[in-house]
Amino acid sequence: MIARRTILGSAAALAFAGGAEAQLAWPSRPVKIIVTFPPGGASDAAARVIAGPLHEKLGQSVIVDNKPGGGTTIGANFVLQAKDDFHTLMLSNSAPISIAPYLFDKPPYDPLKDFVHVAYIGSVANAFVVRPTVPAKDMKELIAWIKGQGKTVPFGSGGQGSIGHIIGEMFKAELGLNMEHIGYRGAAPMFQDMMAGQLDFAVVTLTEVLPLAKDGKLRMIALTSTQKAPSAPDVPLVTELGYPKLVAENFVGISAPGGFPPAAQARLHKAAAEVLADPKIVERLGELGFVTKPMTTAEFTAFVANQVKAFQAPVKASGAKLN
Repeated sequence: MIARRTILGSAAALAFAGGAEAQLAWPSRPVKIIVTFPPGGASDAAARVIAGPLHEKLGQSVIVDNKPGGGTTIGANFVLQAKDDFHTLMLSNSAPISIAPYLFDKPPYDPLKDFVHVAYIGSVANAFVVRPTVPAKDMKELIAWIKGQGKTVPFGSGGQGSIGHIIGEMFKAELGLNMEHIGYRGAAPMFQDMMAGQLDFAVVTLTEVLPLAKDGKLRMIALTSTQKAPSAPDVPLVTELGYPKLVAENFVGISAPGGFPPAAQARLHKAAAEVLADPKIVERLGELGFVTKPMTTAEFTAFVANQVKAFQAPVKASGAKLN
């Protein structure tokens, strides 16, 4: 009996050691990063900037996979459904984490309990954008133009439940404007309508609009940030213009399903921190409109908790809903 117990105990110890070793060996196969938006947006751009360098740090391929829809909940739920895989992560951002849970009567997940938030990448401002034919050069003129239309003015965003959608609703409520949201499946089709003269006004991330603004095809009116964007230093901030309640930045980071092994969290955070310590990566993200900042996993988790709390009132007040 003693010998049998000894054998069983040894087997259990070996199994435990094997499990621990497997965690320490993470990743053991290609890592997939789910982006909750179509290709071409801010989240997608950030994911593709860091994917290659992460591959070099982790020793495994890092694949960016776009799964848009459902107000960004399709991609988030896909990650949760792969929770036992340990190799499917989410490029987390304000939409699925801070906004989407408040758009449903029955939230599809808890952004704080169902995910672990491992690595912060940075944040990007959103921009109020108009076609050059719109006779508005600043916020006061934009407000006057909207009020002077004598009809409902449509405003576009990259999708239902996107941060652009919520900011537009906040703008509408704050100034008492007659506006209606038009949600697109990503910024690209929205910009096509703007170029074709079918949409005059939109709220989008700085990353998405920068190329068109630099070419003079669209005009940025203001940024919803508290600090100047190095890539657009001449665009005023809503705080400078007297609209502090319109401040809203889109953060991006790397999150994983709850239960993601601590050793894997440590490895992933270390790799991401090393990538973001590279001046070339910081410069590239800066060109896209992102402002990076070092954060520990604990700091990022606390940051996300604050974001979730901060967006509750604006999202509820906006009246935006998804079924």
